Amino acid sequence: MILIRTWGGINMVVLENLTKKVTDDEVKHNYSYRLLRSQISVSMYNEPTEIQAYGIEIERQDVIDDKVVFIERDCVENISPQRHKVKNLLKMLHENTVSPIHMIEILGDYIDEYIIDFDEMLKDISTC
Repeated sequence: MILIRTWGGINMVVLENLTKKVTDDEVKHNYSYRLLRSQISVSMYNEPTEIQAYGIEIERQDVIDDKVVFIERDCVENISPQRHKVKNLLKMLHENTVSPIHMIEILGDYIDEYIIDFDEMLKDISTC
């Protein structure tokens, strides 16, 4: 099954969904860590060029007495065109049970580092 999410007007395909359940007193926290794929359009030689990009979405549902009482969600689009890099970040977030609230704090330096991957991809495309 392919799930398409819309975030900020951009359609993204959910490629992978890692889940984790954590119980804190009477509140159950259900976490979902999603690997997303989208297309971005960049101008190359004054022509639009589509590039595949990967991002991450984290969702936390708080459940009391089998009722969802709160949902928190955040998403970072277009982290890198290299799926394996973003997938490794997804695994790190999942293993450390990172909340959507703290996702940007954790990913900030990685995002800054991986942005160059788009330039490298454009350079590779232009040499073909």
